[in-house]
Amino acid sequence: MERATFGGGCFWCTEAAMKELEGVASVTSGYAGGHAEDPSYREVCSGTTGHAEVVQVEYDPDVIGYDELLAVFFATHDPTQLNRQGPDVGTQYRSIVLYHDETQRERAEAYLDALDDEYDDDVVTELEPLETFYRAEETHQDYFEKNPNDAYCTMHAAPKVEKVREKFREKVAADQ
Repeated sequence: MERATFGGGCFWCTEAAMKELEGVASVTSGYAGGHAEDPSYREVCSGTTGHAEVVQVEYDPDVIGYDELLAVFFATHDPTQLNRQGPDVGTQYRSIVLYHDETQRERAEAYLDALDDEYDDDVVTELEPLETFYRAEETHQDYFEKNPNDAYCTMHAAPKVEKVREKFREKVAADQ
């Protein structure tokens, strides 16, 4: 198993999208990219810790590759929005890829370079090494799965899940 870490707005949405994929063993919501030690949701939301809401994806590279995870990640958020996604505003909602090794860095860098040509606006996704990942509180784990009728989920997470099911049909887990 390998790990990948992405932040593309609210972690509930990114988690729900990634959980759809065959070869993904687990998706954990959390915080990374900041300076405070073991931050809480409230602290991260204040914008003072420097952390982004992120998900850590544990996946089987024999079933789904890192490039395929990047494709799903970038298809489910707008990498040209600086410090926001949809209604969520603040540095904690920035677009960020946190790489685990040099291979991931190189692949993400190449993906970002190619992606830049697809948009009129600049791609603002940050690319940084993962230093520390902090697991979010239990209430944030599997949020979409536990709260499918939550207004935020129906307006923002559900459309991302549907997009993954349609655009990446061949990569969606059979039990989805």
